[in-house]
Amino acid sequence: MPRRTPGRSTLAIHGDQTARAVREPVAPPIYQSSTFVSPYGSQDEVLYTRYGNNPNQLRLAERLARLEGSEAAIFVGSGMGATALAHLAVLNPGDHLLSSEWIYGGTRRLFREEFTRFGIEVSFANPDRRREWRSKLRKNTRAIFVETPTNPLMRVLDVAWLAVLAEAEGIALLVDSTFATPMNYRPLEHGADVVIHSATKYLNGHSDVIAGAVAGAATVVDEVRERMKLWGQALDPHAAWLVERGLKTLGPRMDRHNRTGLAVATWLEQQPKVRRVHYPGLASHPDHELAAKVLDGFSGMVGLELVGGARAADRCLRALRLVTHAPSLGGVESLVSEPRFTSHAGLTADERAAAGIPDGFLRFSLGLEDPEDLMEDLARGLAAA
Repeated sequence: MPRRTPGRSTLAIHGDQTARAVREPVAPPIYQSSTFVSPYGSQDEVLYTRYGNNPNQLRLAERLARLEGSEAAIFVGSGMGATALAHLAVLNPGDHLLSSEWIYGGTRRLFREEFTRFGIEVSFANPDRRREWRSKLRKNTRAIFVETPTNPLMRVLDVAWLAVLAEAEGIALLVDSTFATPMNYRPLEHGADVVIHSATKYLNGHSDVIAGAVAGAATVVDEVRERMKLWGQALDPHAAWLVERGLKTLGPRMDRHNRTGLAVATWLEQQPKVRRVHYPGLASHPDHELAAKVLDGFSGMVGLELVGGARAADRCLRALRLVTHAPSLGGVESLVSEPRFTSHAGLTADERAAAGIPDGFLRFSLGLEDPEDLMEDLARGLAAA
């Protein structure tokens, strides 16, 4: 009988599925050591935690590579670190990067403020305008970057089309898939070359770690590793252990996030004080047809516009008791933030408006609480709005 390909939850829990030896611990130990004993006169790789080859770091990387279907993966100290290193692995001074306009505010600042200091040119394209992508390509374009689903509007991009464009031009396609996780979407299956995650979010899932990850071809990951060694962005062994523990429950957590997100988004759309709900699982979402085709779930991320604008949003936030006002996302607890003060604080009001993020826009990360309790709390907030 042919061996069945393991499911994603099985891979998240067991990794390579190697049989455990008798008396081996079921939970892996934390190798809280900066360095390891090296043999004399050997050319073998030196084990040093700053190099990213601590056993905790390697176990975690192997687990994500299997989930994403990549040759290799690596974890670093933050999601922004992963974004920076992934791009610096494929770009050099004098190169041009073509980025989606619909990206996290911190990433936009990285491109505009830091990459230009390295001599890397950056242009932005509107994902809704395919001709714009083609027209903004240059002879020195070496990479395309997109985020899908996007932060905070939950727009879903056609990665397969962009992959065809990137392949025709011989350039790399990098995709930030933080909001989806490999449980809901695997960009490499759609032609992407590199996947980026803020592991602070869903991959860890417990709001107690800052981490980032890059997955893709071994050659690219090796380039990321070399830069990580020099820039000092290796993930701490204890943090790696915590993220691995979080990965083990990623499957059931995302299943619950998906179900709760759809239930609450559907309910919110029926509330009179709500102007618009941004959730790809709703038929009203502009990318619903594509999302239903390419995603295995729509996550727990919900964008909300209130009829009363910024003042109503402020009153709503002050009335909430269960949903916590905090800047991160993807945890077991439900969180809410205002992008104008957090993820997109570095943008001007005009830039936010152009991106479809009006003042008073609220981004909800719905956790694992009972949906009925969340809706009761949100009803309290809406009554005050």
